[in-house]
Amino acid sequence: MKTNQGLNTICVHEGDVEDQTYKGAISPIYPATAYAYQGQEDSAYPRYFNTPNQANLAKKIARLEHAELGLIFGSGMATISSAMLSVLKSGDHVIVQNQIYGGTRNFIKKELENYSVKYDFVDLNDEKAVEALIQPNTKLIYLETPSNPLMELVDLKKIAQIAKAHNLITMADNTFATPINQTPIDFGIDIVVHSATKYLGGHSDITAGAVATSKTLIEPILHKAQNFGGSLSDQTTWLLERSMKTLNLRIQRQNKNATELANFLYHRDWIEQVFYPGLETHSQFDLAQSQMSGFGGMLSFKLIKEISTTAFLKELKLVKDVLSLGGVETTILSPAKTSHSLLSDEERQAQGINNQVLRLSCGIENVEDIIDDFNHSLKHNLT
Repeated sequence: MKTNQGLNTICVHEGDVEDQTYKGAISPIYPATAYAYQGQEDSAYPRYFNTPNQANLAKKIARLEHAELGLIFGSGMATISSAMLSVLKSGDHVIVQNQIYGGTRNFIKKELENYSVKYDFVDLNDEKAVEALIQPNTKLIYLETPSNPLMELVDLKKIAQIAKAHNLITMADNTFATPINQTPIDFGIDIVVHSATKYLGGHSDITAGAVATSKTLIEPILHKAQNFGGSLSDQTTWLLERSMKTLNLRIQRQNKNATELANFLYHRDWIEQVFYPGLETHSQFDLAQSQMSGFGGMLSFKLIKEISTTAFLKELKLVKDVLSLGGVETTILSPAKTSHSLLSDEERQAQGINNQVLRLSCGIENVEDIIDDFNHSLKHNLT
């Protein structure tokens, strides 16, 4: 079988569990929590991350991310915490991108301190600033591109080069881009993490996480994960595999919708700013073109101060004002009140996140219907 298969083929077929009993077309579910151990080299157990459903779906994640191996977790934060703490120990130092998901930032500030791990937040695109922070005890550079919520990009190749020059490990959150639009490992990144709750699950009904990396780095992550116990049930693993069969189809439509909506919003006088790397006016558009094959389904925009974000959200009828992202339905939220609510006012302001900023997760609907919904809300807020 050829190895250069297309993305749709990989999404559908890679990591299938063969139904050897009934020859069904889809993977069977193996929900057992007790497996034979006599004569077995590695006895299966859900917390060992090696049941048939867990192990096979990890192959799909790894292949999509161009990695050697992968693991499936119970949540994105279970993934991030296990991966980080497999690299870091007491007394170590980590360099972190300043603009990242609020939950990750909170974990770093609240939990890494308990492990006596030092950290510094920095603009990773400022090479001199990054170099200046590297210390003898620095072990890791952590990044997220595009970032949540203002779609800031990090030059993956440059960060990987800096890290390798200083024998550091790099870890990238690829949730917003997905492996359909971006494969950080191809640019030299060591570890890729996902909140699979978002695009990989894609239907707003699964909580999961994933990591993809090398054979060498996966072992300490697995050991840490087994001790922390952040495994995913096989029923949910099966649902995630089912969802990922349509990943490329969904992402291509969401890319298209986001591009059209970003251009629509950019030309509206009731919008102060649009944050989307696929806009030619985006300050990092050239970088986006160089390391992304698609610009993603996420964008943010800032309403002019004359419009109340609360009132604007209230009048939306089709676009759902809910937490999370990445589903087939278009959703919207205020980062200041949700994803970044754990940050202080000063931290949010420093990142450019105020109450006028809204984050939009584009679904697969007809884009003209989403535009009509925006116009409907605007009409009620400007009259």
